[in-house]
Amino acid sequence: MLRVRKSAVGWAVTLALTAAGLTPASPATARPAIDWRPCPTDATAECGTLSLPVDWHRPRGERFDLALARRVADPAVRQGSLVFGPGGPGDSGVDRVVNGISRFSADLRRRFDIVSFDPRGTGGSHPVVCSRDLLARQPQLLTDQAQFDATLAGNALLRAGCRARTGPLYDHVDTTSAARDLDAVRAALGERRLTFHGSSYGTLLGERYAELFPDRVRAVVLEAAMDHSLGTRAFLDTQAVTSQNAFDEFVAWCDRSTACALHGRDFRAVWAGLRARAERGDLTDPERPGVVLTPFELTRLTHKEFYDTWRWPGLAEWLGRMDAPTAARGVVPSAGDAVAPYPFAVLCQDWSLPVRDYREYAGHLRRIARLAPDLRYPTAVFALVTCLGAPTPVANPQHRLRVRTDVPLLIAATVHDPASGYNWATNVARQLGGHGVLLTYRGWGHGSYSTSPCVARAVDAYVIDQVVPARGADCPAVDPDV
Repeated sequence: MLRVRKSAVGWAVTLALTAAGLTPASPATARPAIDWRPCPTDATAECGTLSLPVDWHRPRGERFDLALARRVADPAVRQGSLVFGPGGPGDSGVDRVVNGISRFSADLRRRFDIVSFDPRGTGGSHPVVCSRDLLARQPQLLTDQAQFDATLAGNALLRAGCRARTGPLYDHVDTTSAARDLDAVRAALGERRLTFHGSSYGTLLGERYAELFPDRVRAVVLEAAMDHSLGTRAFLDTQAVTSQNAFDEFVAWCDRSTACALHGRDFRAVWAGLRARAERGDLTDPERPGVVLTPFELTRLTHKEFYDTWRWPGLAEWLGRMDAPTAARGVVPSAGDAVAPYPFAVLCQDWSLPVRDYREYAGHLRRIARLAPDLRYPTAVFALVTCLGAPTPVANPQHRLRVRTDVPLLIAATVHDPASGYNWATNVARQLGGHGVLLTYRGWGHGSYSTSPCVARAVDAYVIDQVVPARGADCPAVDPDV
């Protein structure tokens, strides 16, 4: 719930000024507190909120409540708090702590309170809400200049509606603002330095925090790191190469594994047939009768299943069920004119991805189709559509990392990550230089901490004992069929 306070006193002023890089007029005698209470759905976890400025440049203005959750460590061996940065964008850190705490090793949970939050604009932290109908009108792909122009106009209406429904926070959901939120969380937890583990989009938060507050970093893990230095072309190309690599790895697994429902068949031929049917408009989802799969949606749903190797057999079975000629056409159900949360608003405040006109857009599609001939439409393409016409300059523009911490950041990267490509991780490592160390997992999947025992041991040693892996360290692949 958004609240307006015309003045701020005590810790609120001190916290806001400190996080904004300013010095308060007088020292605070007490740090901000989070009122921890048993979580409604699981009393073994604790939930709470922290009041923060909507706009960190106006710390005395409107405020919102950041939703948090934690599980406390064993008091006999407790070392402090580990803050987890959720991915997405749009994933709930509160849900991770309440329902997915097994992601972290038992030893880590014994020694650290595991704390996370719903980033501003998502989940329980004053979510951005928009017209469901206008969201449904956004095309997945653009086909001509007329649709390009219509999308520009539609996006302007969508942004105005989101702002009206959400309030002032809508214009302040960028990751720089979230990094200042993170420092407020650190202060509220009573930690002199931050111990942080970010996953996927959450790594952008860890990177930005390390830039803004280098002297407050104790340990930062970047698992499946984002490369925030890329312009439109490089952003699309790196994602296309990453997506195609994941597709090739799935095909290779299907060729060698009897766990694949399409084992022994020409998988690329099967895929080409499904894509052709999607282009004709007669491919429906066997798990959602009547729902037509567009070429983009077929690619998006398939790509999502590359994230975890345990999903691969189910993906093969799903594709096999669709591999039958049918003339039936489905109908996508109407979304209606209700409101819906829109966690992807942060994308257009973190990334400037300008496209002048349809001709330039079509050129991008042709180029990435050459880089990813099977998938053709990496999900990054949708970022161009959803951010088309977004105001510039963006709040948190792309740039090469400028990190000067005295503790190296740990980049945990997967060679065949389908989303945060290994090409991103190596580029982030180059930008960090001596302020970062790359740990390579030679296997598959989006992330590696919960997949590879070797990676988990290295990350835990870094977090618990601040043991930094040797440069060039790597971990062997875990066989998907074992």
